[in-house]
Parts: sequence; C-alpha cells; structure tokens
Amino acid sequence: MVETASEAIASAEQATALLAIHNLHVQTAEREILKGIHLTIRPGEIHAIMGPNGSGKSTLAHVLAGNPGFTVTVGSVFFNGNDLLAMAIEERARAGLFVAFQYPPEIPGVNNMQYLRTAVNTVRKSRGQSELSAAEFLSRVRTILKELGMPEEMVRRSLNEGFSGGEKKKNEILQMAMLEPRLMVLDEIDSGLDVDALELVARCALRVFEDKRSERSLVVITHYSRILRYIKPQYVHVLADGKIVESGGIAVAERIEEKGYG
Repeated sequence: MVETASEAIASAEQATALLAIHNLHVQTAEREILKGIHLTIRPGEIHAIMGPNGSGKSTLAHVLAGNPGFTVTVGSVFFNGNDLLAMAIEERARAGLFVAFQYPPEIPGVNNMQYLRTAVNTVRKSRGQSELSAAEFLSRVRTILKELGMPEEMVRRSLNEGFSGGEKKKNEILQMAMLEPRLMVLDEIDSGLDVDALELVARCALRVFEDKRSERSLVVITHYSRILRYIKPQYVHVLADGKIVESGGIAVAERIEEKGYG
C-alpha cells in the first residue's frame, strides 16, 4: 500500500510525540463540533489552547478522556505511540493521561480519601511500582494539601460533595499531583478561582510538570490568559469553530488579552 503524504506526516508525529492528533473530527447527536484538529505535543512542552465559548475546547478534553457522549468520525489520536481512541477510559488513566475537567462531578457516598488512594495504587501497580502504605499515602496527601492551601478535612468528605467551584478545582489538582501523569490536560481550571487560589493551583500544576519535565507534557485549555501568567506555554493555539486557526508563542495570548478574539 502506498503511503500518502498526510499519512507519512501523521506517522512521523506519532514517533516523536507524547500526543499526536491528526485530522480529528468529532460530533454529538446534534452536530459536528471538531472539524479537523491537528496537534502534536512532545515531552517537555507546555501548550495552551484558547478560544471563544463554543469553539470546541472542552470537547477536545472530553474526547481525550474517553467521554462516550462524543463520537469520533474521522481522524486519529495517538498517546505515547498507542492508539488512544482504542483504549478504554481506565486504560488511558493507567497509561498516564489525566484530564482536569471544568465541572468535576459530585459523587455522594464515595469518600474522597479512599477514592484517591485506590486510584493512586491502581496506577502504581500498572507501572510496576509498589502500592503506597496508608502512612506513605497520607504523608504525600498532606504535603500537597498544604501546597494548595486545602484543609485536610476536605479529603475526608464525599468526593466533591458540597465543594465550591474553587474547591473542586483544587481537588482535581490534588488528584493530578498524586497520580503523577505523563500528560496533564487542564480544562478551564482557572474558572471559579480567585486570584490567590489561581496562583496556588497553577504553581502546583507547574511543579508536577517540572518534577519530570523530560517525560511530561502540560496542556492548558482556557478562555482567558490570566493563568498563563503563572504557567507560561511555549505554544499557544487558537481554536475557532472546531479548528485550530492560529498557532504561535505567548504573544498570541497577549494579543487576545488586549484585543479579544475578534
């Protein structure tokens, strides 16, 4: 079979990228949302995806996480050389993908601490690492709670139940820091945070990335540029009407801050 130029480019991207998205089209029952996304993210890189409301930013995050409410009609997504779209949701998490959602759900009756410890030890076992003892786990959790300015009482409650928007976002970052994923996708993590909480969340996320920068990548999906004052991306992509219409450096975000998306 003769390989087309487009297929050759996609193959080369897969070989060097942690995440390689090629010609991705996604729809719901109502309409097509993503209309041909191309994106390559390599280890050690920070990318920002910006765009107006309804442009498809959160849809991309949901597709990466495996939300069954979205259907991929065309295209491919490879994570660390493996076909991400063929992987079950739990397989994606074990492989090192983490998505912090804009609206984390409340799950009454599921203890936050037990949930997190189960998730952490499941991921560690899949990596061939030993499980954390109760004491080791609690010690690590307390360190991150302090970093995020979260009271320990929060992890003893039901998962996200009764949490404010900002508390839910901090809890997402706590999970991410404990799981130590290879690819971290933050979907509008800045919404609902005041200035002080935003800085704490951003610095914790950046610290997790920097701990193993050569192996990890960070993607910040945002409508505003304020979080980019703390997490400075090398690459900024503008999403509009389901397509990436512009890519560049931090100057792109600065222009949007000054002039908007028009």
